[in-house]
Amino acid sequence: MKILLTGATGFLGGRVAEALIAAGHTVRCLVRDPSRAVLSRGGEAVRGDVADAASFCRAALGAEIIVHLAALVRAWRRDRREFDRTNLEGLQHALEASRESGARLLYTSSFIVLGPTDGRVVGEDAPRPAPRFHNDYHRTKWLADQLARHAALEGRPIVRLYPGIVYGPGALTEGNHVVRLLLQHARGELPGILGRGDLRMCFAYVRDVAAGFVAAIDRAPSGSGYILGGENRTTRDLFDAFQSASGITPPRRSIPFWLASAHGRYQRWRAEITGIEPEVTDQIVGIYRHEWAFSSVAAQRDLGYQITPLTEGIRETTAWLTATGRLPRSDKG
Repeated sequence: MKILLTGATGFLGGRVAEALIAAGHTVRCLVRDPSRAVLSRGGEAVRGDVADAASFCRAALGAEIIVHLAALVRAWRRDRREFDRTNLEGLQHALEASRESGARLLYTSSFIVLGPTDGRVVGEDAPRPAPRFHNDYHRTKWLADQLARHAALEGRPIVRLYPGIVYGPGALTEGNHVVRLLLQHARGELPGILGRGDLRMCFAYVRDVAAGFVAAIDRAPSGSGYILGGENRTTRDLFDAFQSASGITPPRRSIPFWLASAHGRYQRWRAEITGIEPEVTDQIVGIYRHEWAFSSVAAQRDLGYQITPLTEGIRETTAWLTATGRLPRSDKG
């Protein structure tokens, strides 16, 4: 099939592009800077911006499928409207491009719009409480998800996909923050684990998620939504798996949420004055105060979705980090 893909310069988007091309699809990528798009053989990069409706519609001409992955994944921006332009207006333009080209739309939502899940494991259609937005990313992704659901109810040819917390080999962007966290710890730069490290999160291996996108093109009916997640494990489990793979002992310190939140408030205040992006904000700390545990049973049933255990995914990721020189080789004895 002829596919238009947005977000190809990101962590997940790059892996989805590779998976689509490997599956035999013809992939055109809408990117602001074509020189940044590192594509496998058979991929094409065209200049444009999801915030620009005209360039989006031009790129979609002739496409049978639009896979909309582009998003602004950041903790903070001085100009909050950047989140609206990319995350909300970008979907509006994707819907317009889908209508003009006649292409079916696969929209990449986020696990954050389905939770938090404290004490539960949640599916795609579980009743959700009224949102309490943690930050502008959460706000705009939730509004975009509402737009996508409304479009589905109107009979538009749209499928919603909800990746979990994606990790694994690939670009070390903000979207690959799990691997960035592990590297920070390996370099001795991580002060400790937030809280007790006993809250569950849905860790999704990037290879599984990319394969889920490919399967959704062939098997997901219009109007449907699927969580592409993984095992629900704790931060302690994550670092234990990293120790087994690398020999690096887990962090010994636990940082109380109140202390991390106070530091995050200071960082956000400083950012508003200086424009320097904060390393952490109190809003991000607020997200880590909760569980984000999800079920991929519907995707497993309908799409043949496969889940790689966390220990195996971290082992493969650690081997990749070592082979590429990002993680120093260590003798585990």
